[in-house]
Amino acid sequence: MRRVWMRELGGWLGAVLLGIVTMGQVASTARADLLFRDGDSLVVALLARSFTDGEAFDWALSTVLFIPETLAYLLLWLPAQLLPIGVDAVLATAGVLNIAALYGALRFAAGRRRDGRAPVAWALVAVAALCAIAATETTASRDSLELASLLLTTTYYSATVIATVLAIGLVRRAFDRDAAGRALPVWLGVVAGVSVLSNPLFAAWATVPLGIILAIAAVYPSARDRALPLLGGLAAGTAAGLIARIPLSAWIANDGSSYADPSLWPESAAYYGARLGERLATPLGVIGCLLVVALLVLALIATRRAADAGARMVAAASWVVPLVVAVGMIALGTHASRYIAPIVFAPILALVATPVALRLPRRIGVVVPAAAAVLLVAGAALSVPRTAAATTAADADLACVNDWVTASGQTGGGQFWTVRLPKLHLDDAAQLVQVDHRLNAYAWLVNRTDFAVGEVTFLIEDSSSSYWELGTDDLPAEAIDCGRYTIYDFTPTVLPLGPAHS
Repeated sequence: MRRVWMRELGGWLGAVLLGIVTMGQVASTARADLLFRDGDSLVVALLARSFTDGEAFDWALSTVLFIPETLAYLLLWLPAQLLPIGVDAVLATAGVLNIAALYGALRFAAGRRRDGRAPVAWALVAVAALCAIAATETTASRDSLELASLLLTTTYYSATVIATVLAIGLVRRAFDRDAAGRALPVWLGVVAGVSVLSNPLFAAWATVPLGIILAIAAVYPSARDRALPLLGGLAAGTAAGLIARIPLSAWIANDGSSYADPSLWPESAAYYGARLGERLATPLGVIGCLLVVALLVLALIATRRAADAGARMVAAASWVVPLVVAVGMIALGTHASRYIAPIVFAPILALVATPVALRLPRRIGVVVPAAAAVLLVAGAALSVPRTAAATTAADADLACVNDWVTASGQTGGGQFWTVRLPKLHLDDAAQLVQVDHRLNAYAWLVNRTDFAVGEVTFLIEDSSSSYWELGTDDLPAEAIDCGRYTIYDFTPTVLPLGPAHS
């Protein structure tokens, strides 16, 4: 029993070390901008700060409510305030814990421990495969097909990724168990309900493809008694999650209907094709794509050779989920690479479908795990300084903005992609208000209580800002130069905010 306990603990420690190594690699590339400075990536951090600052809650959120992500971030952010570390360090820690959480879901999907099986080892291999793909992703683009590294963020659906893998694991456990597993359809419904409440994309990533797999399984009498309850639990949980969103509609600025337009499917296909071409334009991109293709081939082989129903369900999901999602998102006319993230994370499930223990000579069976552990520890030790350098790197331009804004004692405005990073790092976040280029209040992924100030006296812009249309041709003759930022101080003139919109 002690040996089993130690092995399970070793799996979790291995996953954390893999997360540290992966974070160190990704954070040392241009992708650090996406992890720590991107306007979208900061929503959970801004939301958590709003809570801890005691602001009245009137947030305008997107279709995604970020419920699990915000709770997890708060658990890190609250104690972090007692330590001499910044927001970036908390974001990096959250990314490492996302990798560990994915391991937990994969370990669950690998099934119970039994003779001849090595679920811990294969779950670690699966995580390592995703981390290897993430290591090939180096650009700052949020629109690229560099999808594995999105798990390192708190914004781009990390909780939905983990919930999808967990849902597949619940299906596997139900097919592996006898009558003792009758509660599993209920748990599948709970996972679906909570996930859809937070992010309806779970329905596209899990409910639809798993529903197809379970419906096919239900055709066979031998699987019907298990497939139908699971199908019912999945459907009921998804419906409950959608219904539970209704009371929260005041905080949902976009219900998601505008994201889909089936008539645009040719443009959607061209969009994703262009993103694939960009990914294949670099050697690292080719390596990342080859890893995904290899996993998909393995998934097809594992489905055909599965020795039991549980293994077959996991193996089938590892290629059916990405296929259904990719085809479905094109058919819906979507234009966002992150929507097809399952094409990267779902194939790794093929590695845990049948986690057979390899029969190695005793000496090799001892040396290989020991060598892997040494390499992981060494890699993590070398990666911590790389992450620390990325999260503590001096940003003179940002410091210039924050110092000037704090000293001014005034409230200013900035556009979405410009203002969110300074707002997060200000001593008083209320000093910056999110506006559009016409100075209307821009209620998108921000607390609408900010707009109560009604007016601003200065504007911040950078290269991502659109040309200001203020009803006057004159910006202040003298501007404050803060490197990549420019501050226009209108004092003593005040600029009234226009009506809020999302």
